[in-house]
Parts: sequence; structure tokens; C-alpha cells
Amino acid sequence: MDDLNTTPSRIRGTALSADGTAIAYERQGDGPPVILVSGALATAATEAPLAALLAHRFGVFTYDRRGRGASGDTAPYAVEREIEDLAAVVGEAGGTASVHGMASGGALVLEAAAAGLPITQLSVYEPPFLTDPAGRRASAALRARLDGLLAADRRTDALELFLADAVPPETLAQLKGSPLWGELESLAHTLTYDHAVLGDALVPTTRLREVTARVMVVDGGASPGWQRETVRVICEALPRGRHRTLTGQTHQVAPHVLAPVLEDYFAA
Repeated sequence: MDDLNTTPSRIRGTALSADGTAIAYERQGDGPPVILVSGALATAATEAPLAALLAHRFGVFTYDRRGRGASGDTAPYAVEREIEDLAAVVGEAGGTASVHGMASGGALVLEAAAAGLPITQLSVYEPPFLTDPAGRRASAALRARLDGLLAADRRTDALELFLADAVPPETLAQLKGSPLWGELESLAHTLTYDHAVLGDALVPTTRLREVTARVMVVDGGASPGWQRETVRVICEALPRGRHRTLTGQTHQVAPHVLAPVLEDYFAA
């Protein structure tokens, strides 16, 4: 049995991506490597609580995606560069790794696996694709508005637009008055990166058939119906997909609920 009273080792480092961009990462623990990939407006620090819960059994890597935190942001942006960033972290992990992606980070992980990265097994939580083609036009319009606001350096307006459908108005008002808002503004330009990862916003069913690794696709039982339908479609498109629902959870999944599910899956 693992000794939960032993403090896992912790190291910080920098992985050099193929285009020379420095990608800052942290590893907790000394077991088999697991890499956590964050979603929109998130950094390695966002994934730290989940990493801490897994570190007694795995060597857990968290990293600042391109343009975030301590990582570089070489222009021009391309999804292929983000895949190379992840490949660099996999290299630091020893050449192969299990990977978990949250939200748009899950979309990135799926594309990376389809592109042939040496991912032994992967898990994703509610990648925000759409299943209804009618929603593609609205998604494209939102992306265009965000790009315009960010090009004009109107970060506050861009954040308000992005978060409008995600949080109630009163919560958004509180968020704007908190110290966290400044941190979000520093990440706002990466919203266009996450939209690029999602492509035309629809579930890329043809591309998903190229993922040969086994994949656990997770959703929250209290998440909106469209997100749960997306997870179902993703799982059905994957050759080795497995669906798991976490009762009572939403898109903001609790780390202490997700951690044991990931531990059992990655240890199998």
C-alpha cells in the first residue's frame, strides 16, 4: 500500500518545444508519469490540487500551456505548436506518458493522440465541442468577436463576453472585483488559442477514429445536456473509448472527486 504520509518529491523545469519556446512545468511524485493539460484561462497552478491528490502514486506533470504563466509564446500561434509543446513535456517525462485533459485541454490531448504522440492512455473531461451543426455559426461569431476585442487589447470586454454564458451575472461581478480578475486578464489572449484547438467547434468524429490509445471520456452528472451529449458522441467515435459520469459534478469538477477515478484508470 502506498504511504500517504510520505511527501512526494517536487521538481520544476523547462521543456524546450520544437520551435524553441520554453514550456515551464512542475513534477510532483515519482511514480509512472501522468501529464495534466489545463483548459481555457488556466495554468499549471489551476491543476495543482488535482496533481497533489495523484502524486502519492504517479509522477504528475503540470505545465503552463503556451502563452500562459512562465511559458513562452512564440508567434505565430498554431495548434501544431501546442502539440509540440506537449510532446516536449512527454519527453521530460521519459518519452511516454498517460495524459488527462480538462475541457479545451481535452480537445488538445485528443488531437495530439491522433497526431501520433506517444500517449499510453488518456482521459478527458468535457471537451467543449458541439454536436449540432447549427451551433457552428454561433461559435464562429463568438470567435470573431473575441478576436476583434483582443486585437484591440480590450481584455476586460473579451473576458466578459467569454464568461457570460458560463457564470451568472452576480458571480461575474464578484469576479471582476477580485484579485483573480487581473490573472484572468493576463491569460485572455489565449482564448483565441483554445478556439483554434476546437476547430469548427463540432466533434471531430473522423479524426477521433485515428486515436489508437484507450480513452476515458468523463462528464459531470449535473452538467448541461449538450455537454453530456458531446461526451457521448466523442466516446462513440473513439475506437477504444470508455464513458464515465461523475454524479453531481458540473464542468467545474471537484479534484477530490475526479482524482480517485483517474487513479484507478491510469493504474489499470
